[in-house]
Amino acid sequence: MPRWLPRAFAVALSLFALYQFAHWVFDRLVGLLVNVLVSFFCALAIEPAVDWMARRHVRRGLATALVMLVVFAAAGLFLLALGSLLVDQIRTIVHNLPQYVDDVVAWVNRTFHTKLDTGRLRDRFVHSDWVRTYLAQGATSVWGISATVLGTLFQLFTVLLFTYYLAADGPRLRRTLCSMLPPARQAEVLRAWDIAVAKTGGYLYSRALMALVSGVAHYILLQVLGVPYAPALGVWVGLVSQFIPTVGTYLAGALPILIAFAEDPWDALWVLCFVVVYQQFENYLLQPRITARTVDIHPAVAFGSVIAGTALLGAVGALIAIPATATLQGFFSAYVRRYEVVGSAEPEE
Repeated sequence: MPRWLPRAFAVALSLFALYQFAHWVFDRLVGLLVNVLVSFFCALAIEPAVDWMARRHVRRGLATALVMLVVFAAAGLFLLALGSLLVDQIRTIVHNLPQYVDDVVAWVNRTFHTKLDTGRLRDRFVHSDWVRTYLAQGATSVWGISATVLGTLFQLFTVLLFTYYLAADGPRLRRTLCSMLPPARQAEVLRAWDIAVAKTGGYLYSRALMALVSGVAHYILLQVLGVPYAPALGVWVGLVSQFIPTVGTYLAGALPILIAFAEDPWDALWVLCFVVVYQQFENYLLQPRITARTVDIHPAVAFGSVIAGTALLGAVGALIAIPATATLQGFFSAYVRRYEVVGSAEPEE
């Protein structure tokens, strides 16, 4: 046996054991790493506002808390508006459900010449074994639902805590990281960090501003037409159309069109025309002016980044995909040198 063979076996076994240990540690910490990643992008998004308040002699800790409070208030108003809309629709459906059932049974009797009775169907449904089994399973799954809710709340608290410290101690964290690097590398790290803050925050703030303008414009139209739930629909259109790439405009416009159609088909037509006209106004006039100082992402790139983020990290990846893409695009624009294309016969649009 060669003298080096036992040592090779020992090294191979040591590397395999190290790999297994690293894999075990990563599986246990992957949830924490994802929370830190989400917190990092959240901190990048709110850091421009925190810096703006810090330059006006507000302590960074207090400034971070105020910015996070404003974000929470906006998210709460959005959920409250959509929740009121959803509750009203469910209440209407429950109130009209007996009439819907009677209409369906009457149509079945007329069409198929049957003699179904609504009272008998209701009694059979209520006293059926399927309903009892479903209720029993629902009662046993209450504990699982409660555990899921508590786990979600704990993850949300973890993200908020990391976001607060990353934003409040941003300058100190940068100094700590740069102190471990030689002076030549410190400037590059600081420049990359500034690009990430500027592009991520700028992209989100520009989208928030366009969402505000879009929501107010659609609210005014729906209020003039007398469409119900105008405030909630305005918030829905503003946020969904701006923060969901490519298909967000169609998803946002579909809901107010359907609700307007339930009131009056002509109102639905007016809403459809306004959605189309406003989209052109936003694409050609509003968006270029607002995003002139930030990074603007092509819709196809944004849609592809959301798909890739969802495939990698699920719903969390979908949320941070666009800020990450905006940051990468900012890096490319700063570090990649572009040249003029020669010999191209295609005219520029």
